[in-house]
Amino acid sequence: MLRGTAAFVLALTLAACSSGPERPKPKPLEPIAAPIAGKQVWSQRVGSVDFPLAVAVNGGIFTVASSDGTVAALQADNGRELWRTSVDGRIVAGVGSDGRFAAVVTREGDLVVLDGGKPLWRKPVGTKVVTAPLVAGERVFVLGVDRRVVAWDVLDGRKLWQQQRPGEPLTLAQGGVIAAFKNTLLVGQGPRLAGLDPLNGNVRWEVPVAAPRGTNEVERLADLVAPVVRLGDSVCMRAFQSAVGCVNAERGNLQWTKTVGGVEGVGGNDSVIVGADASDRITAWRTASGEVAWSTESLLYRSLGAPLVAGPTVVFVDGDGTVHWLSIDKGEALLRLTTDGSAPAAAPVAVGTTLLVVTRNGGLYAFRPE
Repeated sequence: MLRGTAAFVLALTLAACSSGPERPKPKPLEPIAAPIAGKQVWSQRVGSVDFPLAVAVNGGIFTVASSDGTVAALQADNGRELWRTSVDGRIVAGVGSDGRFAAVVTREGDLVVLDGGKPLWRKPVGTKVVTAPLVAGERVFVLGVDRRVVAWDVLDGRKLWQQQRPGEPLTLAQGGVIAAFKNTLLVGQGPRLAGLDPLNGNVRWEVPVAAPRGTNEVERLADLVAPVVRLGDSVCMRAFQSAVGCVNAERGNLQWTKTVGGVEGVGGNDSVIVGADASDRITAWRTASGEVAWSTESLLYRSLGAPLVAGPTVVFVDGDGTVHWLSIDKGEALLRLTTDGSAPAAAPVAVGTTLLVVTRNGGLYAFRPE
């Protein structure tokens, strides 16, 4: 327990140091040659967010949370609040939702499940959690920083199974990978993507996305990080500071992997997978082969978060809360809009043409490019 806690704190400290004062100054923004139109269509607020938030998207609803224990659901098109509640404890992981049930984890280690915004049950997880729970198939799945996976019945909170596999002593204080694919539960286990049977936790297949290298435990950190991109039978993702790759989740085999630095998740569509490296150089890899389609250094050292591919654009939010729309075919700047000046708390998400950005200061900003 002591070793695991120390590792968690060390990883958190490393993350803080990576964005410290030694980082080079951001590259000045160049004028946009052929801008597109766009505007902010609504805004809301929750409390500040100091955990790796995952915004749940179900139908036309965004579900968000803040560190003070607030969980809220909003209509995507106009920002109307559908419900807001408190889980009686500070939140460290969330939100998972299937549209009816929402799940978060508190700092005290409790998994809290809401039904339509009303508290339904809470259970101790038994391990430290930073990854948002997954709610799917009338179950709640939780991934711990020790790579333990636990499943509960969403209706009554019965613990259904637990699976834990050996792992490295140092793990990340960053959202990992846990997702549904047909009748398989996808889980990041260090640099490997595993397909589990959601009924009992048995491992169906396992694929290494990266081959960790280094002389010490810090250099060998290569955990899979959220968000991931699902495209048909393919699931594409980043392994922390080591690789980007795609896995065929139907067959359980690696399609391609490319050695590249970077610590945030990726976005993509059927044509390209897009991500930024540690210096914020943005690269697009062809989804089918992994070959580089284009690369741009226009946003160097701007502390970019994970991107979202939306229509003909890819969207990044930088450390100052500026939202950048780039063309998906060439990476050219198309539009910039601002938020509240704080860094993104989550990857952007979208419903239709409405894109939501959540900031560390608790601002919810909905934009609509034209």
